[in-house]
Amino acid sequence: MEGWIAEAPTRLNAESAEAARHRQTQLTKPPGALGRLEDFAIRLAAMQGSTTPSVERVRIVVFAADHGVTVERVSAFPQSVTVEMVRNFARGGAAINVLARELGAELEVVDVGTAADMGALEGVITQRAAFGTANFANEAAMTNAQLQAALAAGRHAAERAVANRAQLFIGGEMGIGNTTAATAIACGLLNKDPASIAGPGTGLNAEGVRRKVEVLQRALALHQTDRADDYEVLRCLGGFEIVALVGAYIACAQRAIPVLVDGFIATVAALAAVRLAPGCNEWFFYGHVSGEPGHRVILRALDAQPIVDLGMRLGEGSGAAVAVPILRMACALHNSMATFAQAAVSQKS
Repeated sequence: MEGWIAEAPTRLNAESAEAARHRQTQLTKPPGALGRLEDFAIRLAAMQGSTTPSVERVRIVVFAADHGVTVERVSAFPQSVTVEMVRNFARGGAAINVLARELGAELEVVDVGTAADMGALEGVITQRAAFGTANFANEAAMTNAQLQAALAAGRHAAERAVANRAQLFIGGEMGIGNTTAATAIACGLLNKDPASIAGPGTGLNAEGVRRKVEVLQRALALHQTDRADDYEVLRCLGGFEIVALVGAYIACAQRAIPVLVDGFIATVAALAAVRLAPGCNEWFFYGHVSGEPGHRVILRALDAQPIVDLGMRLGEGSGAAVAVPILRMACALHNSMATFAQAAVSQKS
């Protein structure tokens, strides 16, 4: 496996964290009155090594890929929707395009493994590991070389974020069948029964969910001997866009870029990243709780407390994007509120 994965995450700046914690005690409010907003500001200060944390420069990267397991009828939508949605991203018509514009965020799309060659599209980078994964119910989803290529696509996205001086990274995903792949990865990493995690994804009915569980059980039995190795879980059961998210998250932690994790699929990628690169979780915020039932299971495994719970389950990075204004408000309050001394207000005795 690529040696760069083994590079340690950047350490948070303890002095900046302590200075931010002290400032919170001096602001004109009762201690702890701003709740988690105080914690967000302190963590961002530690991440950025700054007394004035900021998340004005946001970089959103949506990774797109197709999945061979869709032949098992595990999705309510046909595989062709992946490419159609990538074209929609390029035209600016998807939810994440709207949210990126509202946030003033940079948005790029990376084709890391769609099943069709779309040619050149504005705002879409082609870094394809293959034309979709294999059907992991019958064989490994990808080769080791393809796994490395997808991880590298994520690392390169993080490097572009560094080059653009991003203060916050959001990874999104698009790929029909990727809820099934993410569920398979989660079951492989946590040794869970698919029935405890599998949900409707893009809108399966109860019969469709039962069929998905059966496919997942078959796949997990097939790859039983590979599940002791976290890399093999990704290789045998993963999707290229999910693996790219793993690579991006690890590289962001190595390069000191705070990450705002999106929903179920992105959180499974975060779980895999933490398994492969212990310590990178310090760089992760979790944007929201997805309506996908398995998301809470993965959040508990990570001991993660998301910022909002709006019942969203779109993907694309949309739930994380919705949470950005809360992080911005946390920074604004931390940086701009008057202290007791400045305002001539008496402190608690």
